[in-house]
Amino acid sequence: MKSASTTNNKRSPVCVVCSSGGHLSEALAAIEKINVPHYFVIFYEPHVVSRLRDEEVHYVIDPHKSPIGVKNLWQSSILFFRKRPKVIISTGAGIALSTCILGKIFGSRIIFIETGARVTSPSRTGLIMYRVADLFIVQWKPMLKVYPKAIYGGPLL
Repeated sequence: MKSASTTNNKRSPVCVVCSSGGHLSEALAAIEKINVPHYFVIFYEPHVVSRLRDEEVHYVIDPHKSPIGVKNLWQSSILFFRKRPKVIISTGAGIALSTCILGKIFGSRIIFIETGARVTSPSRTGLIMYRVADLFIVQWKPMLKVYPKAIYGGPLL
């Protein structure tokens, strides 16, 4: 059993879950100024390896390449229970759903940033995450009409 002092001194890392490309660029911009331990959950792409070479990275299968996302859910579950993040930050897309929903069920705080590519209409992931996230951030003011309880954070890129 861990002592109370050991538990209090060890901060749970922040989980950053996103797909590659623009979602990864936005996630990197979002955590750039946060000085907390963190790790990435992402699917493997050759350019991701070089972009995240100095980061802790865990690869899961793209949910679109697995029947109804079952393999992604399995991999995300194992990783979630191993790491037990208190905070999960995501910029989307579908890869985020398993981790964020698990996090919500087991008490993690969920921060979702709707992609900057969405200026006036919601993403499919955003529509789901709006119901799940503890903090939902949009990058464009017109999106406040779509997500009235969201916070306007301004563009990340």
